[in-house]
Amino acid sequence: MSAHLLAAASVGAPNPLAVLLPVILLVLLVDIYCLRDLARAPSVRYLPKFGWALVILFVSAPFGAMIYLFAGRDRYQGPR
Repeated sequence: MSAHLLAAASVGAPNPLAVLLPVILLVLLVDIYCLRDLARAPSVRYLPKFGWALVILFVSAPFGAMIYLFAGRDRYQGPR
């Protein structure tokens, strides 16, 4: 039993950058998606587009993008 513990301990901990890199890339992709959607949107809710861009970029990632997706994005973009 102790040989298994020693073998597991010798493997070592994973590199923190290797663990965080996919998360960082996912957050960046969500921010880029939201900014692109914001630029192409004919209208948004509650704030002007510049205000939503600031929320997406400067509110703690990825919460700014999530706030835009759930509150600011105008889901109905057809003729009213």
